[in-house]
Amino acid sequence: MCQQESKLLNTVEELVSQNGVKTVRFVAAGLILRGEEVLICQRRPDQPMALKWEFPGGKIEAGESAEQALARELDEELGIAAEVGSRVARTRHTYRSGGAVDLQFFAVHAFRGEVTNRIFHDVRWVALRELTSYDFLAADRNLIRDLAAGKLL
Repeated sequence: MCQQESKLLNTVEELVSQNGVKTVRFVAAGLILRGEEVLICQRRPDQPMALKWEFPGGKIEAGESAEQALARELDEELGIAAEVGSRVARTRHTYRSGGAVDLQFFAVHAFRGEVTNRIFHDVRWVALRELTSYDFLAADRNLIRDLAAGKLL
C-alpha cells in the first residue's frame, strides 16, 4: 500500500469511527526471526484479549506506510531499529463485536539494539514449529498454522 492509500484509508477509518460505526483497523506486524525462531509477545492482563499471544506491531497511522508503521512500533514496543523486509502475509479478521482488523505481516531478518519488553506481559523466542502450542489472537491463527508447517518462510 502506498503512503497516499494508507493516509486515505486511515482518514476514512477515523471519520467512520467518529460516527459510531464499527471500523477496520489497519495493522502492521513483524515476524522477527532469529534462525528457526520467531519473537512472540503476550498481551497484558489489563488489555482486551488478555494474555493472548501476538506478533509485535500496531496500527498504521495517517501518512505512514505499513513498513514505516511497523518500524515505529517495534522501536516503541521493543526498543529495536528493525530492517523491515518483504510482506509475507495479509489477512482480514472480523471480531464478534463487528470491528475488523486488516493485518499485514512482514519478515524482519535483522535489527539493531537489544529486544527490551516495554509494554507486553511477556516476550519470548519460540521455534516456528512450536507456535501452535501458544494461545494466539484469532486474527493470527491461520498464519500460525502456515508458519508452523513451514509454508511461508
